[in-house]
Amino acid sequence: FPDRRSDPNRDSSGVSRRTQSLHGPSPVTTFGPKACMLQNPHAVMHIQDPASQRLTWNKPPKSVLVIKKIRDASLLQPFKELCMFLTEGKNMIVYVEKKVLEDPAISGDENFAAVTKKFCTFREDLDDISNRVDFIICLGGDGTLLYASSLFQESVPPVMAFHLGSLGFLTPFKFDMYQSQVNQIIEGNTAIVLRSRLKVRVLKENWEKKARVDEKGIILTNGDIESSRKAMQYQVLNEVVVDRGPSSYLSNVDLFLDGHLITTVQGDGVIVSTPTGSTAYAVAAGASMIHPNVPAIMITPICPHSLSFRPIVVPAGVELKIMLSRDARNTAWVSFDGRKRQEICHGDSITITTSCFPVPSICFRDPVNDWFESLAECLHWNVRKKQNYLSSEDEEF
Repeated sequence: FPDRRSDPNRDSSGVSRRTQSLHGPSPVTTFGPKACMLQNPHAVMHIQDPASQRLTWNKPPKSVLVIKKIRDASLLQPFKELCMFLTEGKNMIVYVEKKVLEDPAISGDENFAAVTKKFCTFREDLDDISNRVDFIICLGGDGTLLYASSLFQESVPPVMAFHLGSLGFLTPFKFDMYQSQVNQIIEGNTAIVLRSRLKVRVLKENWEKKARVDEKGIILTNGDIESSRKAMQYQVLNEVVVDRGPSSYLSNVDLFLDGHLITTVQGDGVIVSTPTGSTAYAVAAGASMIHPNVPAIMITPICPHSLSFRPIVVPAGVELKIMLSRDARNTAWVSFDGRKRQEICHGDSITITTSCFPVPSICFRDPVNDWFESLAECLHWNVRKKQNYLSSEDEEF
């Protein structure tokens, strides 16, 4: 192992005192203002059997957020049908993002105008709808579910995702029978899978040059450099990606685990992913695929400058920290589920651990069958031509 750096969790005798659980934080099992997970007394190691995870309602749901992929003409008709069914057929309050209604194909439809007047609208990063929405319906590909997750920094309402996009690994429902399927969700007692998220804190050192002024009020050019710290926090469903950005040099970042320097990543970068994100960028970089119910964090190097640097899986309770190495030739860049991309400089740090606010994703059948069907249909997992049957006559030759 490389040299250890100073660890505040070590006592005077040098023995490390562990302050976190190997199993990670217990997930919050209330989702939005009205939904919760049906309590099950049969639990193993404080982790519920995936087949026993069921959704129930404390009160009947009355509001729904409809997420539609922007600039996709193929979703216009399903979106209009669904919204008319929810507002007129189910008498529900429908929340729609303001930029969705700015589409000329929607704003210019006079027949749909009566329905849009009943909508409640909001704007990303400006309006807080966390306590107004009972459940979410996504129309599009996997990106719509990732986007829905980003709108809720704490408790996330249950998510029903329809496969109307290009991949559909996280979207198990088909739109053909949407009315009966939505009715079943509203009635409750459906299977869900709790997709863990990463709680990410980015601490940035903002170096600014403060000009000095002499007695006569003349500004001096040689200013003092002052530092101010800026902290940002994100909830990430798939992965945190640290890469070398536009630089031609290798990325050079230090990876800490619970305060210990574990290794220095030299290569194109590193991926820190949830089990849900294991089937996204991580698997393309050579990682294993992990079922969403496994409490873990995966660390995957991107084109490492070492053949022995293999992806590893660590317990969900650990705290990871990523910092630019002292001798790094260039800065690094970080993105969160492919969004909020920003530069990481010397003195900045990225702290990552498992969030206690998972995304309750409603299953088509159950967490196990849905996952393996997605592996087969979307990734063509273990698809091959089978060997021919060997008859007794063939065995003689």
